[in-house]
Amino acid sequence: MKYLWIIIFCFALGTAESQNRNSIWCFGDSAAIDFSSGIATPISSGMDGRGSCATIANESGDLLFYAATMSAYSTTLAYSTFIFDQNHNIMLNGDSIFGKGWYQELVIVPNPANDSTYYLFSIGVTGNDFGLKYSIIDMRLNGGLGAVTVKNVQLQSFAMVDCMNAVKHGNGRDWWLIFRKSDFPTFTSNNDFYSYLITPNGIQNFSVQSIGEQNRTNLGNIKFSSHGDKMVFSSIADVVELFDFDRCTGLLSNPITIEEDPGMAPYLLTWSCEFSPDASKLYVTASPSSTVLFQYNLNAPNITSSKQTLWSISFPQDAGGGLKRAPDNKIYLSTIYYNGINTPYPYPDSIYNTYNMNLSVINHPDSLGALCDFQPWSFYLGGKRTYIGLPNNPDYELPALAGSPCDTLVGVSEISFQEEQSNLYVYYSPQWQTAFINANQLKGTSSKLQVFDVIGNLVFEESTKFYPPYYTKNLNCTSLAKGMYVVTLEAGGQRLVKKFVVE
Repeated sequence: MKYLWIIIFCFALGTAESQNRNSIWCFGDSAAIDFSSGIATPISSGMDGRGSCATIANESGDLLFYAATMSAYSTTLAYSTFIFDQNHNIMLNGDSIFGKGWYQELVIVPNPANDSTYYLFSIGVTGNDFGLKYSIIDMRLNGGLGAVTVKNVQLQSFAMVDCMNAVKHGNGRDWWLIFRKSDFPTFTSNNDFYSYLITPNGIQNFSVQSIGEQNRTNLGNIKFSSHGDKMVFSSIADVVELFDFDRCTGLLSNPITIEEDPGMAPYLLTWSCEFSPDASKLYVTASPSSTVLFQYNLNAPNITSSKQTLWSISFPQDAGGGLKRAPDNKIYLSTIYYNGINTPYPYPDSIYNTYNMNLSVINHPDSLGALCDFQPWSFYLGGKRTYIGLPNNPDYELPALAGSPCDTLVGVSEISFQEEQSNLYVYYSPQWQTAFINANQLKGTSSKLQVFDVIGNLVFEESTKFYPPYYTKNLNCTSLAKGMYVVTLEAGGQRLVKKFVVE
């Protein structure tokens, strides 16, 4: 029977790990892209927003839901975010969510405690309603289309820089939420980065780290490299900074100032930034009197001096420029079409053209200079239109840091290997709320069983005699919170380790 338990356990974890949650992008005026086949394919969405948006798919790459700020369609500017279900209808209770129509205000984070619920974090950049708020989406409701069960819960009340993002913890399950306070209303500055840790126990461990250049603006970008170990921050005042990021501690280190705030006009008005897939190149857009695309070589002895201008187009045809690395390892660039229109959002029905019906693409972003193959307006959106915003999706596929001190979860291949080689077997039964622990081929007669949560807290310990070579224990888990636990068994000079999930 214990071998049957092993098969069930591995199958369950294998299903959870075979994710494709980054596959769908919804943005702009009814625009969307499906990357699930490996080839970017234009599809449709139900939104019409110039900026902030976020999308998440399920493990099979099928759309779950998406969110967008659509200030032109809201009676309350500060609460102009709408959440859409997979049928492109506003989700049950999915209106009047915090968010004002900027560009990086929203991010969706899966709840580590429950694979059916999700956090939507929203920030307030301008106006009288500042801060950081969250809402909760439960996909088990409304026939699987989902519903918002908790709405606009306030975590912070200060003004924010438009640059929120998230990245997976080194354990491959929890999340770091990173954001910045804006002193723009008082015209002062700070170099503070704020973070929350999202675990099965909720939103916790609020912290502040002061590092890097002073920022005095309220518009910026935070992007992470494909391995999550590098972070870049850029601001509208032309600051571009590179940091090392520790996914275990959530701390930044080794700041490198690539571009400084000049302190006075004229500004380039740096708009967006993005790493190449191998993190050897950095791409930055700016929008002074035109949209400009720069490339930096992050392996160069002097990164600032490595700057190359790849493209520039004169205003008023195009402005802004949002960069986003895609699942196909290309980088996509969106721009808003002006052409003399003072308020181009929402576009009039009469304006469809090359500039707003296509995205520009960096086809080989790991390559230097012209070899990166930047092609302006080369990806047709199937008759839909783009503004500046592209989905602020974190990397849902980012794995655990295998071999790291904070690696408390493992991939399915590692689990399979351990099940074949280890003499310790653990199966958790949700019906009985019990972890069945078995071991064989043990020596000695004394054992020590310990169970830890993923933070490293000891939640159970028992020393007992046993009759070798077998050990068995039925562990009552009714007092344990949902999440991952680590079992260690010491006996006869051996120390065996296994992990299990309380559902």
